[in-house]
Amino acid sequence: MALWKDTGSTSSQPASGAPAPANTVTELHTKAAERTAPEPPSPVDAGRRSAPRAGGGESVIAAELTIEGKISGAGDVRIAGRFKGDVHVDGNFRIDAGARLEGQVRAAIVIVGGELLGNIDAAKQVDVLSTGVIVGDVKAASITVAAGSRMRGHVEFGWDDKHTADKLLSLELKGTPRAV
Repeated sequence: MALWKDTGSTSSQPASGAPAPANTVTELHTKAAERTAPEPPSPVDAGRRSAPRAGGGESVIAAELTIEGKISGAGDVRIAGRFKGDVHVDGNFRIDAGARLEGQVRAAIVIVGGELLGNIDAAKQVDVLSTGVIVGDVKAASITVAAGSRMRGHVEFGWDDKHTADKLLSLELKGTPRAV
C-alpha cells in the first residue's frame, strides 16, 4: 500500500507559481522543516549583537535618527545616531562610533565609541574605545581607556560610595579639611 501518489512529474511547482503539494513522506518532512527553520543571522548582525539580557532586549537609536528627550528604564540601549537628553538605564549603554550624545548617563556598563558631551555617573564599568570622545566627568568602579580615545574632564574610579563616605568621615574626624 503506497502512502503517496506518484504523478510522474519532476517539477516541484505547478504553472500557477504556488508550491506543489508534497508527493512523498520525505517531501512532507522537508517542506515542513523549510517552513519552520529560522533564518540564520547575517554576518553583519552576528558581530554586533550580543545575547539579550534576561530583563529585555536591546533598544537602538539608528544612525539616521536625531532624537531629543529622556531615556529611562530597564534593558540595554545602544545609540548609533544622535541623542540629546539624559540616559538612566538599569542595563548596559553603548554609543557607537560616529554617534553623539549630549546628556548625562547612568548605567551599569557604559561603552563609548562615539562622542559623549556629559557626565557618566555610578557606572560599574566604563570602556572608552579608540574612537571614543568624552567631554565630561566619569565616575565608575572600573574604567578602561583604549589608545587613540580622547577625554576632557574629571575621572574617579576604584571607589564606591561606601569607601568615599568612610574616607571623608575619617578625614573630618582627624581634623583634616576635605578638598572640595
